[in-house]
Amino acid sequence: MDNSRQTVVMFSTADWKDRYWTNKQHTAAGLAARGYRVLYVESVGIRRPGINALDLRRIATRLQDGLRPVREVSENIWVLSPLTIPFGHRFGVVGWFNRWQLRSRIKRWLRGRSALRPIIWTYHPYMLDAAADIDPSTLVYHSVDDLGSVPGVDHAAYYAAEARLLAGASHVFVTSRALFEHCVTIAGPRTHYFNNVADIDHFGTAREAGPIPAELDAISRPRLIYVGALSDFKLDFKMIAAIAECRPDWHFVFIGAEREGQHSPDLEPLARRPNAHFLGWRAYSELPVYLRGADVALLPQLINDYTRSMFPMKFFEYLAAGLPVVSTALPALAEYAALHRVARSTEEFIAAIEQALQSPSANLLPLDHPILRANSYDARLDAMLAIIGPQSAGG
Repeated sequence: MDNSRQTVVMFSTADWKDRYWTNKQHTAAGLAARGYRVLYVESVGIRRPGINALDLRRIATRLQDGLRPVREVSENIWVLSPLTIPFGHRFGVVGWFNRWQLRSRIKRWLRGRSALRPIIWTYHPYMLDAAADIDPSTLVYHSVDDLGSVPGVDHAAYYAAEARLLAGASHVFVTSRALFEHCVTIAGPRTHYFNNVADIDHFGTAREAGPIPAELDAISRPRLIYVGALSDFKLDFKMIAAIAECRPDWHFVFIGAEREGQHSPDLEPLARRPNAHFLGWRAYSELPVYLRGADVALLPQLINDYTRSMFPMKFFEYLAAGLPVVSTALPALAEYAALHRVARSTEEFIAAIEQALQSPSANLLPLDHPILRANSYDARLDAMLAIIGPQSAGG
């Protein structure tokens, strides 16, 4: 076994098998492709569970997954599903057991590979106890969302834990200016801004001539597309419904599904409209062919505490696909105002779509444009690793 390769223990807020790949899985895959051994620790649960059918199903699934051994899911990537007994936040001995078993399983995996002082790369602060026991060579906090503002999260507990993480992290990477301002107050010059990026080559295939899915081809043009989870605390369904009613000749296409357990009343009036088409979740590999058949890409986000700190991953995916982008006024996208159209009201959103339909190539960047190449996963990860620097530890 080659024990000279650097090892990364990654604490994620998403399970490896989640339908929607985000920063966590892409970063793990990028590290693995560079020869790092990655132990991907799935979510320990950020939101406190309730006593309801949905949460009880989630608890049962997590308990079942937690009994599985650490498994190698692809070259250089192993997945650990924490065995988390619920309600550890209420009962001290339960919380202690959850932390003990996670530390033990991580240390056992590291010993089996003679991995000493690995890099820890975390997306949440609820891993500090495990981190102290591991004694990492470097502690990276990759802050990609304001998780403390997510509905159902214990805000005070989360921010207190995050403050401890920010104080002790070697490097803090953030994906929006708002997150930078939040983190730099504690982490200071250890804070570095890297916005969300995209697999430019993958989504660039949408520009190539080729067929589109039959279900999309059956929808009249113009087609206005949104790709991603249909989260009621992220998307302005009321505004979209108002636009769909005002412009019945426009067809709104949604690729994605509601969050598990969500049944938003704001979504129902839109779903009843004949020019709104909900095609459901589609695999990541299929997304370019759907974007190929669209005319305008949409980012109709609500503006709230969560989205003010959010840099939408879809932004550069849409640009790579060669689509004009219309967005609400997300602070994180302000520096890219020249690359998309911004709307601050329903009327402005309608006008911006009309402009995009009339001049679809106004903001089009060639795939080899420096902005697109600089905002790829490979370019961003290389820049992050350059900041982390060479690691003296062999494990």
